[in-house]
Amino acid sequence: MGDLLRDYLPILIFLGLAVVLGGAMLLAAVVVAVRNPDPEKLSAYECGFNAFDDARMKFDVRFYLVSILFIIFDLEVAFLFPWAASFAGMSMAAFWSMMVFLAVLTAGFVYEWRKGALEWQ
Repeated sequence: MGDLLRDYLPILIFLGLAVVLGGAMLLAAVVVAVRNPDPEKLSAYECGFNAFDDARMKFDVRFYLVSILFIIFDLEVAFLFPWAASFAGMSMAAFWSMMVFLAVLTAGFVYEWRKGALEWQ
C-alpha cells in the first residue's frame, strides 16, 4: 500500500500547489484590486446595449452575426498554424488539400462579403 501512495505523491503535490497558488492569486486579486467604478467603466462595451437591461428587450442581430462569422473564420485560420509549422515535411497531397481548404474559405468569405453580412449600416 505504501508503494501505491508513493506513486501518487507527485500528483498530490501538484494538486496541492495548484490549489495553494490558485487561492493565493484569488486572494491577491481581492486585496490588491482598485475599486473605483465610474460611469465610463460601467457603460456598455462593444456589444452596443447595456448588459443589465430587461432580458426580453430587442437587440440588433447584426452584432451577433458579425461575431459568429469572426469566430468561424478565426478558427479556420487557426488550422493554418499546425500546417505551417510542419510545412517542410509535407507531401504534395497535403499541400494541395490545404489549398482546397483555403479556396473554400476564401469563397465563403467572398460570399458573405457580397451578401453584405459584414456591412454595419
